[in-house]
Amino acid sequence: MTDPSAGSQDHCVVVVNGEGQHAMWPEFAPPPAGWDIVHGPADRSSCAAYVDAHWTDMRPLSLVALLD
Repeated sequence: MTDPSAGSQDHCVVVVNGEGQHAMWPEFAPPPAGWDIVHGPADRSSCAAYVDAHWTDMRPLSLVALLD
């Protein structure tokens, strides 16, 4: 059986969890529990640009709050 998520995807979405972590997710699959769609569906380059522009601090939000 072929994995439908394998290989290149024309379109995806960007999802974010409660810690502010971002991920590109296949358009056809529902996001995992605790992750919300914040961009897309769009082409992979648009999603990557969104992640680059919005996820500038790789630290989880709980760590940022602890250190501030």
